[in-house]
Amino acid sequence: MNQYLLLAGVVIAACVLLHRFAEKLPVPSLLIFIALGMFFGENGPLGIVFNEYAVSENICSACLIVVMFYGGFGTNIHVARPVAGRAFFLASLGVLFTAALVGIFSHYALGLAWMESFLIGAVLSSTDAASVFNILRSQKMALKNHTDSLLELESGSNDPMSYLLTVVMVSLVTGQQVSVPVLFLQQMSFGVLGGLLIGWISVLLLNRFDFSMEQGKTIFVFSAAIIAYALPNAVGGNGYLSVYLCGILMGNRYFPGKRELVHFFDAVTGISQMMIFFLLGLLVTPVELPQVLLPAILIMVFMTVIGRPLAVSAILLPLRSSLRQIGIVSWAGLRGVASIVFAIYVILHQVNMTFNIFNLVFCVVLLSLGLQGTLLPWVAGKLGMIDQCADIQKTFNDYQEDSNISFVKIHVDADSGMAHKKLSKLSLPTGFLIVVIIRGEENIIPNGETEVLPGDLLVAAAREFENRRNLYLYEISIDKGHKWSGKKLKELDTGKGLLVVLVKRHDETIIPDGNTEICLDDTLVLARF
Repeated sequence: MNQYLLLAGVVIAACVLLHRFAEKLPVPSLLIFIALGMFFGENGPLGIVFNEYAVSENICSACLIVVMFYGGFGTNIHVARPVAGRAFFLASLGVLFTAALVGIFSHYALGLAWMESFLIGAVLSSTDAASVFNILRSQKMALKNHTDSLLELESGSNDPMSYLLTVVMVSLVTGQQVSVPVLFLQQMSFGVLGGLLIGWISVLLLNRFDFSMEQGKTIFVFSAAIIAYALPNAVGGNGYLSVYLCGILMGNRYFPGKRELVHFFDAVTGISQMMIFFLLGLLVTPVELPQVLLPAILIMVFMTVIGRPLAVSAILLPLRSSLRQIGIVSWAGLRGVASIVFAIYVILHQVNMTFNIFNLVFCVVLLSLGLQGTLLPWVAGKLGMIDQCADIQKTFNDYQEDSNISFVKIHVDADSGMAHKKLSKLSLPTGFLIVVIIRGEENIIPNGETEVLPGDLLVAAAREFENRRNLYLYEISIDKGHKWSGKKLKELDTGKGLLVVLVKRHDETIIPDGNTEICLDDTLVLARF
């Protein structure tokens, strides 16, 4: 026990120290932690023998719960709404199509039995949320036409379908008596009901219950994520689906103290991802990998060039997605930790297979991250899908400034009371500081003797409002058929305690008044008191 604790401490410290260095490399940073695990492993210089598949599955599953919950929690459903339908079909039918195509290829190209082939397809059928999030965020890569939101929603929600297919195939291969329709209904219904119910109850308690202990809300949300996975799983539901939906519901509802949660889950999720990939690198035996290298290369090339593009095209073409969007979504089908965890599940159920499925899937994941992950920014650029004017963080609910200082701008008109006065003579509130004066093409760093002139644009700094219990800001999009479209603000019945504070219209930002008319495709920032 002491050895494992010492190893865990050393590994976590090494992962944290290497994280900043890894982000600067041209390859996905998570590959560094796989390499670190292999360095510690039995064929590495330190020679640690670790073959505990059951322990690895438990640890990886626990870490995956955190990753999936925060993936849902950070998904901005308002931004993702235009592509939610596409993401749903990719996460369900897309996984099924991919599993079937990989199964057919494995049977004919590798000469495997049909059941074994489809089992490999089921294990490899989902894309990896951790890898997709990691690349998009680290590269600050926003994609056009809401494609980044599409990839985030798909990768975050397709693991449950892959897990279901794996459970079904393991049951069939091992000769268990199972009704596939009943199993599917049980997994999906308990997973959906459990996730939404636990999420709704958690938000209700967070808004109404006064937690007296420090960081009580953070601990409570962490426990809610665990319950959202474990409770449906205990009654035969899909725990991965449940925890993801619980995260989405909680992330898109208001409750006090969200800012502290973001910092906590950012750290815990980062450590979870590092630990998963390190542990998988430690678990693998590199000298055994050449035995599965050729079939792994064949499967990976097929999935990248044929399987994934066919599955994506079959779904997105009828939905009138552009060929460029189909191209980037096809290439971004990264395989990752979920597939390896499902492979461990197969091993623990003692399924006899031609190849060691853990080693096979490990190689496929390594190749996928190394090739597809590394080239993803290049492919996105070649397809013209990178949106230079957008911010990838806007697709996440945890988007915020790292500092608690906010900046505001003040236009000085000729009749303004500030015109022709020195800054030292202005009656400014305590903690309110004019940091820059923009005068034509000139940027002036002012002091107390600087005179304010008509036409100046003052940039002021002040501490942001932090009483989240009493004020909540959120966005809504004015889609076709919205009841506010075409109306002036003064004509709206917004109810008590709701105020439209900002209108985003294309590249224009409007501070509204009662006569401001709301147009189609506007984004409104609302304050609820």
